[in-house]
Amino acid sequence: MTSTPVPADRDALAALAESQRALIASLQHPSGAYPASPTFSAYRGYSWFRDGAFIADAMSAAGEHASAEAFFGWCARVISARETEVRRIVEAERAGNPLTDASMLPTRFTLDGRKGADEWWDFQLDGYGLWLWALGEHVARTGAPTAPWLDAVGLTVEYLESSWRRPCYDWWEEHIEQVHVSTLGSMLAGLRAAAELLDLDATTAERAARAAADIDALMRREGVLDGHLVKWIGTDAVDASLAALVGPLEAVDPSEPLALATLAELESSLVVDGGMHRFRADTYFGGGQWPLLSCMLGIAWARAGRPERSLELLRWAASTSHDGGIPEQVEHHLLDPSFVDEWVERWGPSADPLVWSSAMFLRLAVELEVVAA
Repeated sequence: MTSTPVPADRDALAALAESQRALIASLQHPSGAYPASPTFSAYRGYSWFRDGAFIADAMSAAGEHASAEAFFGWCARVISARETEVRRIVEAERAGNPLTDASMLPTRFTLDGRKGADEWWDFQLDGYGLWLWALGEHVARTGAPTAPWLDAVGLTVEYLESSWRRPCYDWWEEHIEQVHVSTLGSMLAGLRAAAELLDLDATTAERAARAAADIDALMRREGVLDGHLVKWIGTDAVDASLAALVGPLEAVDPSEPLALATLAELESSLVVDGGMHRFRADTYFGGGQWPLLSCMLGIAWARAGRPERSLELLRWAASTSHDGGIPEQVEHHLLDPSFVDEWVERWGPSADPLVWSSAMFLRLAVELEVVAA
């Protein structure tokens, strides 16, 4: 394994970002799906709406518009193929007889759009909001016609409008019993984006906007403690995924006190020497530092007016690159090393490369104009 020294200049950072753009393009499946990781045993052969939405946004922002649209097409086909399931879920919720968690839409699919046979922590709502957000960003950025995606957008709005209040697994496939603030923010950003899409019918747009307003109200009323966002409703802990609600999602305005206090809390609680942990109690592969999360924090700080901090975080993420890719996490500062062997025995070494990591590095590089779109 060959490590890459921390690039000190923008040309070196730009070259690394360009290599990540090329890596993502080379790994995208003909269906349009982005594989989570080409090698990691638990992820291989699967695409997440969550990971994929952030990857598509990075590729779109970097000028790879056809790549992003291929992913949106995959999302639309996956959702449209499950129209009957969505209708059943929505009708049951509206009748006051919600279906079981196992009957909800999966969080990940095979690259050709099937549910897949492997067991997983499957009920997660965040990805369905995030694909709407990424699509909205792409349309605003490029002016792409929305017609190919509108039916799936409508179904997704119905699904989220009916189900957003339900507890579900978080970004990390944990704590299905909680209402997670990053999940609320992901749905909020997606529904806001849907409401603004050109040619979406007025009724659906109004329902999306109303649901977004309700989510925003709940998040601010019950998802805040001591002036900052929290991991889930009812806790005082924070989670690195909250950075995304400031940037790039802007579910919270980056200039408002809530955003700034949240970023400050994340820095003090979860960041060590530029590397960001998911949360303080993390034991997954020992609870390492995640380059993609440092890059998300970097985007948030850039939006909040601190590009110099963003560049520091980009440089730290660059230091984790080796053999052409960027890993899911590194062991520079483990929270609990006693758990490493347990996870390695279960699934092998942690994901390396992780396509989402490459995407967030590219996205932050575009944000800082280290590379051109």
